Amino acid sequence: MRKLLNTLYITAADSYLAREGESVIVRKEEQTVLRIPVHNLESIVMFGYAGASPSLMQLCMERGISLTFLQENGRFLGSVVGAVKGNVLLRRKQYRMADGPEGVLLASRFVLGKIANARTVLHRGLRDHGDVLDEEKVAREAEFLKRYMRRALTCQSLDEVRGVEGEAARRYFAAYPELILTDKTSFTMRGRTRRPPLDRVNALLSYVYALLRTDVQSALETVGLDPAVGFLHRDRPGRQSLALDLMEELRSYMADRLVLSLINRKQIGANDFIVKENGAHLLKPAARKEVITAWQQRKREEIRHPFLKESIHLGLLPYAQALLLARYIRGDLDGYPPFLWR
Repeated sequence: MRKLLNTLYITAADSYLAREGESVIVRKEEQTVLRIPVHNLESIVMFGYAGASPSLMQLCMERGISLTFLQENGRFLGSVVGAVKGNVLLRRKQYRMADGPEGVLLASRFVLGKIANARTVLHRGLRDHGDVLDEEKVAREAEFLKRYMRRALTCQSLDEVRGVEGEAARRYFAAYPELILTDKTSFTMRGRTRRPPLDRVNALLSYVYALLRTDVQSALETVGLDPAVGFLHRDRPGRQSLALDLMEELRSYMADRLVLSLINRKQIGANDFIVKENGAHLLKPAARKEVITAWQQRKREEIRHPFLKESIHLGLLPYAQALLLARYIRGDLDGYPPFLWR
């Protein structure tokens, strides 16, 4: 369990939450392991099959504390909220900001985070494996990304921001295959392709991005933001635009690195894919399970959040960023701090 920005995260499935006076208590195996006064909390998020007493639910509703239930894999199930809730005010601000000049600024922050973290992925590759990859090519593309980081901060329109994001992504994926160290013949990649993915690397990327999108969407719903109304990505029916926005800064750190690990450690091989007549590459069912297992294991790793100065599980990173985004939109922060891997 973890208390982060006045939100209590319950990640152990054998936990049970109950009320004791004006406090929330967490029990495991009939033992009280945590007691927190309700005035210290804004929300409680529960993963898996953790339970909560009706008395605690009543207390949360009376005090305006949201109680959110997620599946163990992070998929949003629902929330218990009282009659008065600030989500409508938060969402009104979100909608106004999306249609105004502040939306451009926020979009540029998402893109800045994306480019900075992609550049760090390339630099880590150079540091750890510079003797076995095309060092000149990777260093060249990393230098281009540095220029795009500066450009992202000076964009005056969404079209400019999207242009910078697209060019930076092209440069990054030109170098990304160099970080694949095993079976390069089977795991070739000529740029990013999707709908459908046309090679094994793109198939893996698309699948892990889908897992990440689920977590990000749940995080946004948990803090009360509308996942469908974004700043960088245009609104479309059925598209979770804000989830795609917030994903950008997390893709390379959470997803791209995992894909490299799965390939380089030979957890996923050339025979783990189905190739369709149209050239689409899809993971076989057993391989999908392998990826999901690796994803869940990776999310249990501890990281140091550079802005919060706290240690958190990697799986809570989307929730930390969603909380920071909500606080910025409310006006509690002067600017939105994208996650920057250091």
